[in-house]
Amino acid sequence: MNQLREFYGILKHAFRNLLPIIAVVSFFQFAVMQEVPDGLLSMAVGLGIVVLGVALFLQGLELGIFPIGKNLSNQLARRGSLVLLMLFGFSLGFAAVIAEPALIAVADQAEVISEGRVNAFTLRLLVATSVGAVVGLGIVRIILGHSLHWYMIAGYLLVVLVTFFAPEEIVGLAYDSGGVTTNIVTVPLIAALGIGLAVSIRGRTALMHGFGLVALAVLVPMISVQLYGIVVYTFGETGDVAGNGLEMQAETDGVADPVAGSLALGMLSDLLVMVRDVLPIIAVVLVFQYLVLRKHIAHLHKVMVGFVLVIVGLYAFVVGLKLGLFPIGESMAEQLIAREQILFVYLFAFCIGFATTMAEPALIAIGEKAEEAAKGQLKGNVIRLLVAAGVAVGITVGVHRIITGDSIHYYIMGGYALVILLTWLSPKYIVALAFDLGGVTTSEVTVPLVTALGIGLATHIEGRSVLIDGFGLIAFASIFPIISVMLYAIGVELVAKARGGAT
Repeated sequence: MNQLREFYGILKHAFRNLLPIIAVVSFFQFAVMQEVPDGLLSMAVGLGIVVLGVALFLQGLELGIFPIGKNLSNQLARRGSLVLLMLFGFSLGFAAVIAEPALIAVADQAEVISEGRVNAFTLRLLVATSVGAVVGLGIVRIILGHSLHWYMIAGYLLVVLVTFFAPEEIVGLAYDSGGVTTNIVTVPLIAALGIGLAVSIRGRTALMHGFGLVALAVLVPMISVQLYGIVVYTFGETGDVAGNGLEMQAETDGVADPVAGSLALGMLSDLLVMVRDVLPIIAVVLVFQYLVLRKHIAHLHKVMVGFVLVIVGLYAFVVGLKLGLFPIGESMAEQLIAREQILFVYLFAFCIGFATTMAEPALIAIGEKAEEAAKGQLKGNVIRLLVAAGVAVGITVGVHRIITGDSIHYYIMGGYALVILLTWLSPKYIVALAFDLGGVTTSEVTVPLVTALGIGLATHIEGRSVLIDGFGLIAFASIFPIISVMLYAIGVELVAKARGGAT
């Protein structure tokens, strides 16, 4: 009975989180477009499926993902083997990314649009290896107790330097590839690994040392993909590529068309795709738990139920979005461009950025964990509002860049120069969390809609290149939340000092 009551509470919470998306879609459809949308019933059904999916997913996290992540990191830490911990971090990072649906879709699009210069599988392998290596590095940072801000300052200085030399065709893709590595399942699991490890080591705190693995997982692929781009655009040649960009775009959300032969078979096929995506992570967990640690998983039945709920919830969540909100969101963007209502394009970008971020299940989960770790210093709802505002501003700036045709180099280098400055000025307790929150924003809700918006704008505006201008919005959605959270922390610290001086 208690579990049912708890699930009902999560269900209500999930519905409240989706209200901003409903408000944005309703306003633009009825007040701006002044049309009754086609498939209104489908939208309502899709929304109900989304709410149920988010609730199942969050319940599954608490039962399966968070406990197994913390327990594994605690047990490996007790072993005292740095090599084992690094191997676990690399395996987990690699497994989480290699089958990531959003990365597969972005890589396939890049191969098609680059006319074969960029190889999709090579790109995926490069990104997955980068993430695995950097998660291993992040584990070393936690063990040694290093402050994350030195890692991030050095890392983003290198990012800006490489961006200066990288061909413009690869820059947006590189930043988007970094953004899509952090999905709805891997973010909570990697965060649980970091927090569990920090808590188990004396002298470490969950807030300062536990967060930061997600941030590093976003950073390094940006560098490696740009270096790859320098090589392929200097020495590579175009080749024959099967398929077309539109087919790849249809798969951006990682779920195939539900109508495939029959609705039942299509739904079963999509569910199996979700299982396939999570299987590498489960395999890593089982190998380390039973073959390395040689211990049984505590409360195995709860953990199994948790993983099943995560898979089913994630599937329902993505299918619900696809049935209910993505089609109308994409059509509204196209209609606004066709009517040359540029002001409303900016407004739509801002509102949809805010609304989709408020609905991100991974952000909800990390916000709650951050509130627990901060012990009263931060509130989960405040974190979500700050991140959503940052994403809204970032996507609006990114849309402006596409409309004006400006080079992404200067925007990205300027944005990260500001991030580096704020990292230096911010209170140290907020740095790791701020960078992690920048990675959390690019998950299953935001990535498909933002990618569709960028490619749609680049396609319909004369003189724009899909490869150069269509990619990059995800990068802006990652940069500005870091800025907004750090500015908030700096402001809070200044107010506290002013009050202290006054007394």
